[in-house]
Formats: sequence, C-alpha cells, structure tokens
Amino acid sequence: MPALAEASGHARLMDGVYRRQRHIYDLTRKFYLLGRDGLIAGLDVPAGGSVLELGCGTGRNIALAAERFPDARFHGLDISREMLATARQRMEREHIGDIVTLAEADAAAFDAQALFARSRFDRVFISYSLSMIPPWRETIAAGLDCVVPGGTLHIVDFGRQERLPLWFRSGLRRWLAAFHVRPRDALHAVLESECEKRGASLRFDSLFRGYAVSAVIRLPG
Repeated sequence: MPALAEASGHARLMDGVYRRQRHIYDLTRKFYLLGRDGLIAGLDVPAGGSVLELGCGTGRNIALAAERFPDARFHGLDISREMLATARQRMEREHIGDIVTLAEADAAAFDAQALFARSRFDRVFISYSLSMIPPWRETIAAGLDCVVPGGTLHIVDFGRQERLPLWFRSGLRRWLAAFHVRPRDALHAVLESECEKRGASLRFDSLFRGYAVSAVIRLPG
C-alpha cells in the first residue's frame, strides 16, 4: 500500500508539473537534455524488433525512433496522463499510431504483458527519466526484467558534472531541483551491481564533461 500511495502521489505531482509545460516541453528541453538523439541512433533495433521506453513523456523519442526504425514496433509508458495526452496527439499527427502503443503506468512497477500483450522487448530505453523517478533503482531493475536475452537497455540522463566548474554544477542542480529533477550520482555503481547479478555487460560513458552520462547494458544471450 505505501508503494501504491507513493506512485499515486508522484503521478499527481507529474501531472501538476506538466499540465501546462507539456505544450512547450520539447521546444525548451532540446537545449539541455543532451545525448537523446545519440541514444536513439544507437538502439540498432533488429528488423521487426520491439522497443519499450520507460517514461516516454511527450513521445518525442519514440517518434524519432519510429522514423529511424520503421520496421520495429514501439511501446511507451508514463505515469503522467498529461504527458500521455500530448504523446498520443503526436502519434496521431505523425501517423505512426499503428506501430506505437502507449500506456499509463509506473516505470518502477508495471506489468508489460498486461499493458502491451508482451513481456520482453529487444530494446528498452530510459531517457532523462531516472532523475525524476524516486524509485529509480527499481525502475532500472524493471527495465532489465523486460529485455530479451541478448537484448539491451539504454540510458541517458544527467551526470555528475564532475569536469564542469563548481559554480555551474551548483547552479544547475539548484535549477533542476526546482523541477523535481535530481541527478543520480550513484547510477554507475547501481548499473554495475545489476550487471554483476545478471551476468550482463555494461558500457558507461561520460558526455559533455560529465554534464550527462549514457549507458548500455547487454544481457547474456
């Protein structure tokens, strides 16, 4: 029950944050959500493959991935009804609703089979969502549970900004906190732990002097 209450509270928070912001979200975020396009290009979805995005927001990433990999099938979930409303409008506008399925769900605790009539996906990705999801460790585990053997989980998010000036790092983190965003400084260690438990391999890269990080976990096939 506490977990359900926390998820419900987070859903209300996200709806409140994005009720108006969703209309300008993509226009403003392109200037500081760096590395998203690189993640999409690196998905390397097999022909006829399946893709799941956790925290799909406005559907911006799914739409770009669908353009790049038109033979794949895409699935996205988000806890915010407001963001999903925008995402569904995008899919209709871009005429890709036939290859995209969206659902309202908690990225940290969801039933993929019930939502999408499939339990495993060739590619799962999380783009700038872990820094907004309180149970972010559980979200990583849930994402990995949905990856087929030999498939991959892809992540991009804010990094530790370790090679940027202290004044910039401090200012950035104060500004992000105003939007309920918290960089996950322990991300690398958590991913290493998950890989060790699952016998998976990890590629972890620091981008833009630590402003962002990207990670790819490949499960054993």
